[in-house]
Amino acid sequence: MRTDEYRQYDGLGLAELVAQGDVTPRELLDCASAHAKSVNPALNAIVRPMSKQADEQLTGTLEGPFAGVPFLIKDLSQDYAGLPTSSGSRSLTDLPMPEHSTVVQRWLDAGLVIFGKTNTPEFGAKGITEPTVFGPARNPWDRSRTPGGSSGGSAAAVAAGIVPVAGANDGGGSIRIPAACCGLVGLKPGRGLVPSGPTFGEAMHGAAVHGVVSRSVRDTAAMLDVLAGGEATSGYSPARPDGTFLSRTQKDPKALRIGMYAATSVNPAPDPQAVAAMEQAAKILTDLGHTVELLDTPPFDDAALNREFLLAWFTYLAWEMDETKRRTGCGDDKFERDTRIMAALGRSASGVDYLEAVEGRHVHVRALATYFETYDLLLTPTLAELPPKIGAFDLAKPLQLASELLLRSKTAAVLKYTGIVDQMIDDNISWIPYTQLANVTGRPALTLPVHWTPDGLPMGAHFTAPLGGEALLVQLAGQVERAAPWVHRYSTLD
Repeated sequence: MRTDEYRQYDGLGLAELVAQGDVTPRELLDCASAHAKSVNPALNAIVRPMSKQADEQLTGTLEGPFAGVPFLIKDLSQDYAGLPTSSGSRSLTDLPMPEHSTVVQRWLDAGLVIFGKTNTPEFGAKGITEPTVFGPARNPWDRSRTPGGSSGGSAAAVAAGIVPVAGANDGGGSIRIPAACCGLVGLKPGRGLVPSGPTFGEAMHGAAVHGVVSRSVRDTAAMLDVLAGGEATSGYSPARPDGTFLSRTQKDPKALRIGMYAATSVNPAPDPQAVAAMEQAAKILTDLGHTVELLDTPPFDDAALNREFLLAWFTYLAWEMDETKRRTGCGDDKFERDTRIMAALGRSASGVDYLEAVEGRHVHVRALATYFETYDLLLTPTLAELPPKIGAFDLAKPLQLASELLLRSKTAAVLKYTGIVDQMIDDNISWIPYTQLANVTGRPALTLPVHWTPDGLPMGAHFTAPLGGEALLVQLAGQVERAAPWVHRYSTLD
């Protein structure tokens, strides 16, 4: 199979070719591997090749809905037994994991052939993918720009046609941000639907969940069928809709009422192309018979949510850094400066401060519940700005020097008074202010690639649904995809 033929199919399409005997899993793997060898030096999407493991898989029987399809997993919280999960950190590059993560085992059980791990920022703590240990991943549509994060390597690989779908996860937008940056479908399941085990019952109080980035709605839905459902270590026994998520993609939803907004407290004037993506989605939806209404303001306190989200994130990162030290015996020198800054800010918060930030989610849940009494979905842009240039968020030299001095002198709590916090809030939130709501409240959310800028950059439209709204999201996504197809669009790196 030639590369141009391979890239015409989504994951289910390749699996159908295998099932019909038109192509073998070996031929697909060879094609994917050759294409990866060709384009990955320019993208830095794959940071740990797994050709030996993939070859071993091909010696056995492959069964399941994706039997024989090449696949990549994210090098963060998606453990493959016997290999390190680096989490984008120098501290973990040599620590092999004792067992498969539950989602990895479910992907293997679905017949996927895993042949590599993808690039991610250190501990997934940024919306860009520029880890010091591996270097930046690059956007196939414009290699001077980020593919987003933290699933940036996966998104770059899918957008470049290395694989049609790849593993991802999302604690604040890390599926949806890179999907939007790279012109892909990205669904964040709601809290508890997809397991985080066997090590954790849930990550970040359930804010972080596993999923995929893909080129087609049906691949996203079929992957949710593969992943959904609790396990013995889960904190919940999740409810499932009647039938499969895949079957829902072929059924148009009822006429929906959808509210939308673009301006936020942290970014009151988003880029016109971000607004255009939202408005393009609104036009498609209106043409399909749905009602879309512009809201005066976000239907929740977005300024409070941003503060609470970052405080909880920084505190969780402090714990994660300390836990890594306990596991490996490493010192602070194995972590990036920005990670140490964020962790220091987390440590400067009291236990009461942290609990207040986590418990604040109930206020936002209530606000969303009130909103959904009137509307079926919430529509925004996915990104407030164009995908940033590589290196755009590097700390200014004076702040670098000041932070290094404070970190070395163990007085890093003073960092909160230096202006670094304001810069980090701006860097981490202002260009992506829409995605954290779904993580904090545990609601499902989805980005669709409905708009391309005049310069050829993709921009996504973002939908947040009520609790248990995954079936509605894939149903609407299937309808939108039929009305405005995008599967044929992929970067050729020309």
